[in-house]
Parts: sequence; C-alpha cells; structure tokens
Amino acid sequence: MFEIKPFPELSWSLSRHKTLLTCARQYAYDYYVSHNGWLEQADSLARQTYRLKKITNLEMHFGSVVHDLIYQIIQDVLHNRSVPDEQTIIDEIRHHLNRGFIESTKKEHLWRNRPKHYTMLHEIYYSQTNTLSESKVKKITDRLQTTVKNFFASRSFAEVLRKEDMKFIDSEKFRFMKANGVKVYIVMDLVYQDLARNKWVIVDWKTGKKSEEDRNQLALYALYLQQKYSIDSIDDIIIRNEYLLEGSFIEHQLTEQDLINVQHLYKISIEQMKGYLEDESKNQPLPLEHFPMQNDPRVCSRCNYQELCFPAQV
Repeated sequence: MFEIKPFPELSWSLSRHKTLLTCARQYAYDYYVSHNGWLEQADSLARQTYRLKKITNLEMHFGSVVHDLIYQIIQDVLHNRSVPDEQTIIDEIRHHLNRGFIESTKKEHLWRNRPKHYTMLHEIYYSQTNTLSESKVKKITDRLQTTVKNFFASRSFAEVLRKEDMKFIDSEKFRFMKANGVKVYIVMDLVYQDLARNKWVIVDWKTGKKSEEDRNQLALYALYLQQKYSIDSIDDIIIRNEYLLEGSFIEHQLTEQDLINVQHLYKISIEQMKGYLEDESKNQPLPLEHFPMQNDPRVCSRCNYQELCFPAQV
C-alpha cells in the first residue's frame, strides 16, 4: 500500500548532485518542497512547486522523445518485430514535438491539473507567448534529421542487430546500489554482453554535445554493473558514449582509479546533502532560507522556479 510520508527518502543520483552544485534553492524545490505536490490534499506551495518541477525545455523534450523511441526500436529488434524506417521515426518524433507544443499553448489547464501527464515547455511558459523562436525550431529540426540518421548508422545499433552474439540486460529502468544506507540511483540506456569477446558493454545515447561529465556518468554505471554481476575485472567492461548529433562514439577503458573517484564523488556529495538537513533520521530539510539562491542571472533564466524566486518579475 502506498504510504504518504511527510519527507522523501534521501537518495543520490548524478542529476541530483548537479542540481545541488548549480543552485541549492533549486535543489530544495526539486527534492523537498515539491514532495507530495501530486496529492490533492497537498498545500498550495507543494502543488505549485511540483507543477513547475515538471516543466521541460525544447532540447530536453527532444532528447526524452528520442531516448524513448530508441528504446522502443531496440525492443522491436530483440522481440523480432519489424523495425520502422528512418522517415517513420522522424515523423514520429515530429509528432511528439508538435503534441508537446500544442499541450503547452492550448492545454495549459490540463497540465496544471496533471503536470506529469502533459507537456509544458519552459520557452512557452515564461515567454508568455504561444510561439517558439525560429532559431530554436530550426535547431531542433536540424537535430532531428541528423540524430535519427546517426542512430541507424551507429556502432551500438549495428551490434543490437547482431543480437544472436549478444546477451541483453533489461535497461531503461531505475536501479540502485547503496552507500552507507543511501540509495545511489542509476539509469542505463543499454547494457549487453558481447558473447564473442566476453565483454560487458554499457551504451549511453547522447542527443546533445560532449561533456566532461560523460566519463564520470559511465564510471558510475560500470561500478554498479561490476557489483551487481560480480565482474572480476574492470577490463571486461566497455563503456561507450554514442554522440548522435555528431555521428561519433567514444569508448572509455576505465581504471580502478575511475571507480575510486566516482565513489569518492557520491560519498562527499551525500555528506553535502546531509548538511542541508534539520533531522537526518527523517530526511527533514532545514527551512528554505538555508538553501541559498543562485546569483547568476543566466542560470536563473533557464530555471523552472523563476515565479517562486522572482514573483514580481513574472
């Protein structure tokens, strides 16, 4: 039975870590103030914060749609179903993007009541217009064609098509390991064993540009995989970023030091998160004023919580 708790469970993920580094006030809204905001009996601030938390932007929405369709394509291959061609996938992505735009501009009332089930674009919500800039639309349109083409030509998809030589592990679901009792969450795009080479392969699809954080992310996945499946050597794990915008991939051969570094990262980060707690046993946060706001207006301009932090300006 679902139990309503006054405070959420303390957990760790890379996205949570990055949020705290970016803005402690955003962190408070994301992980504490919005808690239970989906319940009808929640107070108005929790409901408002939860609703704002669900706002997305065009690039993130595009990436989410692409990831969902890639997952479906791979499932089609693994279950011997027919695979849609490139143009069909392009049309399907375009359909989802158009639906997101329509929901943002014409169905705001539905989003307000059920923000988890409808799309609201940041560009629409805070511009107070029902239009997207031509430059943004062109940017996503160009990405659409390129991303789909590069996915079908990717090394990882070619390996998926040789499924007889691979053993696939169910991915795209929440997994976790524990660090001093705290759940460390991992979401992997694609994981399989290459039986011919006797290697484990972790793939992460990227619809944006390369980032210095990509290696850390995959090191975390490798650490989880090694623990979960008792893999003797880190040399038996291949981690691969597929950059669909560029049509390239990078494979990293991790070292034990990479795993030590990522363990150090989440242990230090968890301690920082605990520093914002009034009662650690309940994961009860300090009052909101103890979570400092970001000073960089460029960061604030991209944030979902502008109307909470700067109500007079919205």
